[in-house]
Amino acid sequence: MATSKKIILKTLPEDPGVYQFLSKEKKIIYVGKAKNLKKRVSSYFLKNIKSRKTLNLVKNTKFIEHVVVKSESDALLLENSLIKENQPKYNILLRDDKTYPWICIKNERFPRIFLTRKFIKDGSEYFGPYTNVKVINILLNLIRTLYPIRTSNYNFSQKQINNPKNEIFLNVHKNSGHSLILGFKGFDKSLIKNLVSEESYNENIEHARDILNGKFSLIKSILKKKMINFSENLEYENAQSIKEKLNLLENYQSKSTVVSQKLSNIDVFSIISDLDFAFINYLQIINGRVVRFHNQEVRKKMNESDEKILSHIILSLREKFNSQSKIIISPFDYKKLINLKFIVPKSGDKKKLLDLSFKNVKIFRLERNKQIQLIDPEKHINRIMEQMKIDLKLKSEPRHIECFDISTIQGTNSVASCVVFMNGKPAKKYYRKFNIKTVDGQNDFGSMEEVVFRRYRRLLEEKKVLPNLIVIDGGKGQLSSAVKSLKDLDLFKKIPILGIAKRLEELYFPNDPIPLYLNKKSETLKIIQQLRNEAHRFGVSFHRNKRSKSALVSGLDGIKGIGENTKNKILKKFKSISRLKNVSDTQIINEIGKSKAQKIINYLNDNS
Repeated sequence: MATSKKIILKTLPEDPGVYQFLSKEKKIIYVGKAKNLKKRVSSYFLKNIKSRKTLNLVKNTKFIEHVVVKSESDALLLENSLIKENQPKYNILLRDDKTYPWICIKNERFPRIFLTRKFIKDGSEYFGPYTNVKVINILLNLIRTLYPIRTSNYNFSQKQINNPKNEIFLNVHKNSGHSLILGFKGFDKSLIKNLVSEESYNENIEHARDILNGKFSLIKSILKKKMINFSENLEYENAQSIKEKLNLLENYQSKSTVVSQKLSNIDVFSIISDLDFAFINYLQIINGRVVRFHNQEVRKKMNESDEKILSHIILSLREKFNSQSKIIISPFDYKKLINLKFIVPKSGDKKKLLDLSFKNVKIFRLERNKQIQLIDPEKHINRIMEQMKIDLKLKSEPRHIECFDISTIQGTNSVASCVVFMNGKPAKKYYRKFNIKTVDGQNDFGSMEEVVFRRYRRLLEEKKVLPNLIVIDGGKGQLSSAVKSLKDLDLFKKIPILGIAKRLEELYFPNDPIPLYLNKKSETLKIIQQLRNEAHRFGVSFHRNKRSKSALVSGLDGIKGIGENTKNKILKKFKSISRLKNVSDTQIINEIGKSKAQKIINYLNDNS
């Protein structure tokens, strides 16, 4: 078990989230939050830990589970929920009845907007929760600055007020925050300033609701106009105050996906799969809070679809965790098979929950693959090779791949590189570099044709093993040039070949005008990108060395008495003319002798 914990620690994500330590009976004994899960969880297992409580916790921890959320605030909220739900042995904080604050729009005429920690089911709206009361106060002040919203708790339940025949008005004193009913229909409104009709007031409430829902376009437009007016009138302090409000709106997010009063009792499921395994994530929502998360790996039988696998897992996990929820969020609708309400959300809070579940299941798959790579590297390689074979529609696994790149800078010293990957990893001893011999000037197509021909003609002559796949750094033009060489050598269609274009990472195949687009997170694409990047790096490095050598040698060509061997010796030691100019005379003398050194020193002084 110690080994498995070490592997888990190595593969944890560096995202914000919540972690759980479990006992051998799989009982939750500790819940914690983290800005970086990998760093935080790993800190418990350092050798220099002296705290007796921490040592006991680590000793009793046999399993580690975690869930990734979008922010540190969400992590704090989820930690709070899980601690209250499970009452872990080693947690002390958050076991009381305190709840996080919300913003309430009260269900009443001339609604109030205020901070509260209590839910009252009277039709009122609640926004949040929030982990920082300061944020709430800033938002409330912003709303009250923009709109006349009453703060008094005046009783509007009187019969005459609730009578729809009566038209009531409000006098809002912005400075004091007080508000009073001034009169009814027929009241002389011209005598009183700052009157707000019920219709106008409700419009203000709608704008405030937009702010709390994160819909800021109208509000931002109004604030920007005010800021410009203040600036034009040289009222810079007022303009700066508006700017700060705008920054607040830019950074503000109103809702949490882990706690929401709009979501009651819901089960959330998601699934992704590869060739052999399906990966499932389950989130259990009770009273608007995530109270349980669970990941599961399932070995696939034959070619079962994700839809079919998930239908069985839903029933299994609901039974395992004794879920009583009548609503299930999932990527598939099973209501014809299972007598429950299934939702496949397209937007809103439910879609955010499904996205959260998908994010966690993707991370879970990545972790499992990393763990397999650590435990059984051969199995990991076999899986990737098989996946590449499927993705690229190859007849055999691409165990041996070669990639070509042409390097030309400012139209000079064109060179080519060939890098070799064995089992998805660089095999540097097989790398090759080429000087272009038959092409003059900058001609990437002609250069590619030359080096591909030279490479595989030599392998054929020496009866060496040919690659399972050739990758060309470039689009259709470079690919066509490489194909021409393969045809000349009678190797076309005997070795698969493709080109990768940089702009959109398209993969081009011979005689196919439509490129292949792989998922940007695809392991197949990542290996091809690594090949391309390594070929480019190797080629550029060779090109720079060639240019430096050329510059140095040409710079010493005009010196009488300095032969080829001396120039090469100087090149090996000092690399370039610029470096040679900055070394002492003694260093040059020590390297090539006084007589030859003096000739070079005189030349450098004359041409400095």
